[in-house]
Amino acid sequence: MATVENACSVLLIAGGQGRRMGGRDKGLVEWLGQPLIAHMHAVVRPFTDDLIISCNRNPSRYARYADRLVRDDEAGFQGPMGGIRAGLRQARHDWLLVLPCDAPRVNAELVRALLALRGEAGQRPLMVRQQDQWQPLFSVLPRALLAELDDAWGTGERSLLRVLLNRRPLALPCGPKDPRLENFNTPQHLGRVPSGAL
Repeated sequence: MATVENACSVLLIAGGQGRRMGGRDKGLVEWLGQPLIAHMHAVVRPFTDDLIISCNRNPSRYARYADRLVRDDEAGFQGPMGGIRAGLRQARHDWLLVLPCDAPRVNAELVRALLALRGEAGQRPLMVRQQDQWQPLFSVLPRALLAELDDAWGTGERSLLRVLLNRRPLALPCGPKDPRLENFNTPQHLGRVPSGAL
């Protein structure tokens, strides 16, 4: 478990519609014999005493993988910013690590690299960047960002990336084909087995 001075909250985003997965709840889809959310839980659990899952369906099934659950405060699956606002509102620590539920190849090395940047960030968000492509769902956000997200939401903004870019995020560079960042968002992904996995 993370030490007090390095503590962070963790938010796993599992609140989407799963359109490319045929409407299935992606976090509960199985890969290598376990739900995707279980793979994510195994990676992040050692880093936090405050593990939050944003889910808009099946809360009883997600509860075993989280300390707390949150859901969007508005209906209609309006994107991840709703879940992140809810997570920031409930976070116990000053920083919130945000990861999607459908990236089961994320590893502890990536998490440590993101968290290590906090000392350089001040109150700027931290975000993975693959060449020119920012990845807002692989990020570490200061809890103080909540007010700005709420203000943006009130004006109708639903792009998390646009809001974060306004705060001059600090980048964690990753390669364009880094397998740790692959989203398993279609049924075809579920047939992929990494070397050494079985």
